[in-house]
Amino acid sequence: MNRLKAVFSIPELRQKILLTLLFLAIYRIGFWIPLPYIDQAKMLKAGETQGGLGDVLGFVSMFSGGNLSQGCIFALGIMPYISASIIFQLLASVYPPLEKLQKEGESGRKKINEYTRYATVFICLFQAYMFINTIVSGGRGGRESWMLDGYDGFFYQATSVLIMTSGTIFLMWLGEQIDEYGIGNGISLIIMAGIVARIPTATTALVWDSTKGELKRSIFTLGGGSAQDVSFEKLVVLICLFIAVVVGVIAITKGQRRIPTQSAKHVRGRRVFGGGRQYLPLRVNQAGVMPIIFASSLLMVPSLLFNWLASSTTWDWASILSESFRRQAYLYNLAYIALIYFFCYFWTAIIFNPKEMANNLKDHGSFIPGYRPGKRTADYMERVMMRITYVGAAFLAIIAIIPSVVSALMGIDPLVANFYGGTGLLIVISVALDLVQKINSHLVMRNYPALTED
Repeated sequence: MNRLKAVFSIPELRQKILLTLLFLAIYRIGFWIPLPYIDQAKMLKAGETQGGLGDVLGFVSMFSGGNLSQGCIFALGIMPYISASIIFQLLASVYPPLEKLQKEGESGRKKINEYTRYATVFICLFQAYMFINTIVSGGRGGRESWMLDGYDGFFYQATSVLIMTSGTIFLMWLGEQIDEYGIGNGISLIIMAGIVARIPTATTALVWDSTKGELKRSIFTLGGGSAQDVSFEKLVVLICLFIAVVVGVIAITKGQRRIPTQSAKHVRGRRVFGGGRQYLPLRVNQAGVMPIIFASSLLMVPSLLFNWLASSTTWDWASILSESFRRQAYLYNLAYIALIYFFCYFWTAIIFNPKEMANNLKDHGSFIPGYRPGKRTADYMERVMMRITYVGAAFLAIIAIIPSVVSALMGIDPLVANFYGGTGLLIVISVALDLVQKINSHLVMRNYPALTED
């Protein structure tokens, strides 16, 4: 408690925290403002009955910080901006003009950010059009429109597309304001707030009987249970799983492979400088949560495609593939793991440059004992990174498929299982650790003990 009081006793830090909370509160208010001309009752009912589509909408909403399943003004969330940022980050490593801009420093980064904002608008317009088109057609085969009667014309659809696009642009601006005036990464905090806000709802659906206004009787019994009624032993397993995933995520996120480095000695007059021994830390999970986001986004394409084919045609193979690419299916999880491994190595290769690091060590007069500076050092660091990336990818794969395994084996609702052992929990913990680190830097700078200091 004394350390928490110290956080709010620093005027600058207190102001940053309060402004961040204010911006997140504004985001949560917009989260519940529905789009005009949409029949919310029909949309919610369709999401519950159309299992595949409902799962996809809920899964996308969790990653984006939006609310696709209810169609609010922030329905697309912040994902279009993240997609545009990733595209330009990848292009900056292979497209020479952007690579040159990136090396120009602050002015170059501002120009790339400007291009990213323009790309976000185009991505929003496309995604919003596809979403509104899905609503007009009823989501599956054009059976029933989710728009209000008489409001499915071009003008009303165009209005909804512009509102959704404006909502995402406002969220992008809100994230930038958090970066400038608040504390922490604004975009990450918006995604984290969207995930955390769903946890009480998931917990209530798990243990609370809304019809009787009391705790479900099934949680006081052993054996049995279903997706709606969870027994006592399943609840204990979920709690243990939650604790284990939290501990594992913290351990892997903070885990490092320390490579010893030795600095060369310099003799100046009668004094000897340098010769010290340091460590070069390499993170075990160098790619963060990006491989999971890439893999899950890519797998949504065949899921939606085969789901649409199965509902609009009589082809048997389309129905088989539609079931195979459900989130609990064996083929889906196998493809999920393979894509996570691929994107782990792919993303690490983009952000980690062993040749540049070896040159930096050489320029600063440091070297790795047993390896000559230059190419030998770069090859050694690349081998080390390949090995630890394999471990990091295995950890991400386990975290990613835990909800599917728990849902299939224990009969838990997939959207509930996502919050108690899965990607959502990984994102929340990663962002929380980064936030605590930024708060600690403010405390240590003013000679206060850090929040996580022993």
